Amino acid sequence: PRHTNRLINEKSPYLLQHAHNPVDWYPWGQEAFEKAKVENKVIFLSVGYSTCHWCHVMEEESFKSKEIREIMNEHFVCIKVDHEERPDVDKVYMTFVQATTGGGGWPMSVWLTADLKPFAGGTYFPPEDGVHHVGFRTVLLRIAERLKENKDALLESSQNILEALRHTSEICMHSQESTPPPKEVMDTCFQQFSRSYDEDCGGFSKSLKFHTPVNLNFLFTYWALHQTTPESARALQMALHTLKMMAHGGIHDHIGQGFHRYSTNQHWHVPHFEKMLYDQGQLAAMYSRAFQISGDEFFADVVQDILLYVSQDLSDQVGGFCSAEDADSYLTTTSGEKQQVAFCVWAAEELQALLPDPVEGATEGTTLGDVFMHHYRVEEAGNVDPMKDPHQELKGKNVLIARCSPGLTAARFGMEPGQLSALLQECQQRLSSARAQQPQPHLHTKMLAAWNGLRISGFAQAGAALAEQGYVSRAAQAAAFLRTHDFDPDSGRLLQSCYRGKDNSVEQ
Repeated sequence: PRHTNRLINEKSPYLLQHAHNPVDWYPWGQEAFEKAKVENKVIFLSVGYSTCHWCHVMEEESFKSKEIREIMNEHFVCIKVDHEERPDVDKVYMTFVQATTGGGGWPMSVWLTADLKPFAGGTYFPPEDGVHHVGFRTVLLRIAERLKENKDALLESSQNILEALRHTSEICMHSQESTPPPKEVMDTCFQQFSRSYDEDCGGFSKSLKFHTPVNLNFLFTYWALHQTTPESARALQMALHTLKMMAHGGIHDHIGQGFHRYSTNQHWHVPHFEKMLYDQGQLAAMYSRAFQISGDEFFADVVQDILLYVSQDLSDQVGGFCSAEDADSYLTTTSGEKQQVAFCVWAAEELQALLPDPVEGATEGTTLGDVFMHHYRVEEAGNVDPMKDPHQELKGKNVLIARCSPGLTAARFGMEPGQLSALLQECQQRLSSARAQQPQPHLHTKMLAAWNGLRISGFAQAGAALAEQGYVSRAAQAAAFLRTHDFDPDSGRLLQSCYRGKDNSVEQ
């Protein structure tokens, strides 16, 4: 590598990804703070995580740019933080960004005084100005210019913002003498969910949609406490319908199992493709609960799907669970650049080539590809709305989404309904084998105690709900891993994280 900075000495995969940036990155710590004070500079803080697609984009566009890194190195002390390693640092500055911009997310970009007080912030910045946005280079130069012209005024505005935030938080803390009655809180919460519910697609918004299992858990609890009332029936319907639509959608990986991070549209269709351990843990528990309540085997099948993904792709040989799988990967072993589209999407001709076999008992001329493509709404020109593909990465590609019932698909091709399930399973296995030949996405091998706890709970609850002792045993194995590697018996405290080292060892 042409450049190596101080991040090379860190264990975080996210920080190591930036260790060869030409930016003079520091890890969060006293060395960087002292440099800012001694050189009378402000701090540029960049927070993200190793499987974040837009973190990768900003690194390629800005942190590897010769012109931009010269501005950063000259005018700022630059600090990188892994938000999974330091959720405490992340929360402080994310609160500031959300309060001052109305939004949040990663990568998070914040400018701080040498005593760590924020005065400007945002999330992803493109490198150059556009019609509807200001570029990162422009933001850096404007801040540098304002600091040179009137640093005191800039720092005073920072102090005013912080005082306003502090005043707001104090009002929230002391606005009520006592906690409101739990029933009143639950009823208010239920009404809010009911008003924002998407009747067609499930979920509680019309654009970006996250799984948010805690919301579904609330609805199941509300149903349990208010049974026989119209409200309880409504709560149960919202939760079960949302879980079904998610499982049918593109946010669910129909070939590789598990769920992607979130959907960029109303229909759960086009996801951000990273897969997070904490999502899989909570969703396994929610689908287990849905199966217990409804008795519908569909939900049990989804539980098994999630746990198969975690067992195959996120499990460490020592017994713990890795944190995440990246959204981006290489198209081929000789590709020089990673793309979001490389692993989880398909072109129509690719599917036809992989599934050319004629289907016995179906309409004459029907192939496996015809049936699979119809069931998962594959289109010759691709099935992704260009408005949801700003970088044109998904042009001509298809994100699989089940929008036909098995009965309707079978009828379309003159098949018996029972034949379709085995046929789709054969297609999925064949496509999974094809995908296994491609370069695999980056696996984030940091093992977080809290996320492992969610995964242990998911396996344990699934084992109880589905009467599968193997799931309970896997939960116990992971609990033993945490006791061995993340527990300090002298203090009785859990360590926040550990890492996969060389030869599958574990490093704290």
